[in-house]
Amino acid sequence: MADALSEHRELLDSVEELLPEVAAVARRVVEAFEADDRLFSFGNGGSACDAQHLAEELVARYRRDRRPLPAVSLSADSSVLTCIANDFGFEEVFARQVRAHARPGDVVVGFTTSGRSENVVRGLAAAREVGATTVLFAGGDGRPAIDHADHAVVVPASSTARVQEMHVLLLHALVEPVDAWAAGEGAGAT
Repeated sequence: MADALSEHRELLDSVEELLPEVAAVARRVVEAFEADDRLFSFGNGGSACDAQHLAEELVARYRRDRRPLPAVSLSADSSVLTCIANDFGFEEVFARQVRAHARPGDVVVGFTTSGRSENVVRGLAAAREVGATTVLFAGGDGRPAIDHADHAVVVPASSTARVQEMHVLLLHALVEPVDAWAAGEGAGAT
């Protein structure tokens, strides 16, 4: 337990350097919502939970009473995931959904603790193909997923647990200014 806390503290200091990129993503998300565009998120396992967490904070609420924001996690529908995986392969589960739903102006956020999840890589590539803004939350060096990201929030760690802990912190840092903007509190993220 002491080692985990020590690793967490050390990583927290280096994650502060990612805050300007998180602020840039928040500004882009606000721009998308101002234009009546949407946010789509996805990931596997714990990263699927993070993708769902991001979407629910935007649709429901974070800290303020405000209108629901148009965000959907593509990891949430087990029927769609298993249908696509069965018919086209697991590596296509996000790309196929992105091609069906995402449009230019939308924001597509992929979560992968390693940066190597093939279905996340393909989902981000598909998002770029349709003209959406792509955002990557990853760990390690973020490769190869980072090659398909307009914005990359890469936690410099290889421990899945530590990366996921930082992803939750950083997704909350992303949602805070968007939430403030949606509640009409000043400029928010803009």
